[in-house]
Amino acid sequence: MIKATVTVTLKNSILDPQGSAVEKALRSMDYPVESVRIGKFMEVNLSEDDKNKAEEIMHEICRKLLSNPVIEDYSFELEG
Repeated sequence: MIKATVTVTLKNSILDPQGSAVEKALRSMDYPVESVRIGKFMEVNLSEDDKNKAEEIMHEICRKLLSNPVIEDYSFELEG
């Protein structure tokens, strides 16, 4: 079994109103914050032992379901 940890974030060119709201709140609390971007974190356990095959599967899963390739970027790490 291979575990994938997936991170999905908005592309840099896409405005992040949620991140902006958190940034403003942190600045109002006097934290030295430059910027904040909000994203998603997921864990996926694959019943696959071949890391190369698992990588192919995860790219497909991320492109087809976990992210919107038009406005989001994704990355993942495999372990196991």
